[in-house]
Amino acid sequence: MKRHHKIILGGFGTIVLIFMIVTTILLNSLIIKQQANYNKVMQEITQLDRENQDKINEIAISMINANQNVKNQLSSVNQEINLLKASTAEDFSGIIESSIKSVVTIRTLDSQGTGFLITPDGYLITNAHVITNTRGEISKVIQAITENNEIKVVEFIGANKEMDLALLRISGNYNPLLLGNSNNVQVGEKVIAIGNPQGFQFSVTDGIVSAIHRPSTSGQTYIQTNAELNPGNSGGPLINTQGKVVGINNFKIAETEGMGFALESDYIKLGVNDLSNLFLNQTLI
Repeated sequence: MKRHHKIILGGFGTIVLIFMIVTTILLNSLIIKQQANYNKVMQEITQLDRENQDKINEIAISMINANQNVKNQLSSVNQEINLLKASTAEDFSGIIESSIKSVVTIRTLDSQGTGFLITPDGYLITNAHVITNTRGEISKVIQAITENNEIKVVEFIGANKEMDLALLRISGNYNPLLLGNSNNVQVGEKVIAIGNPQGFQFSVTDGIVSAIHRPSTSGQTYIQTNAELNPGNSGGPLINTQGKVVGINNFKIAETEGMGFALESDYIKLGVNDLSNLFLNQTLI
């Protein structure tokens, strides 16, 4: 082959080689660009999935909270209906149904009485004499029996023996009884006493307020009622037609029927908060 033919062939091969190199570079560049675009799209999809999942979670949480709020509102409405039924009817059935779950039997090795819950986290009160043994000491063993017969170990917080008031605590969450204003109590209004007379748990007696502001030698005042009070009623609530506690049942005049006495609710508040500030460094009610 002549020399100029070789030069032409050599030049053509070089052009092909350069074309292939350029094409490879362009293809690699295109692949890299497409891969980058693919990665970007996948990142956007992932981000969108996360945002959608967050929105789904928010909607689910919102629905759960809404359902819980509805349940709470229904519970509140049911309680109000029970109280309304009781206040407008001749009996206390609605109030008893709402209140008795907040009343407990208090039991020691020496005696038995009643107590009732005053906070949702298990603080309750009873008479100091209910948890005092025959030597005048606070019993080392105190139990509370709930309305559903669950036995709870009781933590003793403190006691005011002049008021005959003791502050205790049990584990769990509860619907506490609310204290009314004893200054609003009127002679003749209907009341009920819930307690455990003679060991008959969660018995209810009804009556009226016979007198108010009966004084004592230690300074506090009592509501006098003709609602039956017997051994075992001590420490239980005296409840009005609004379902509020107006007193804690303390004692009756021996050999006399229809003369029971309950420490007024305003003194209960004072006594409880004195004890809670002293022993817990907080105000409970």
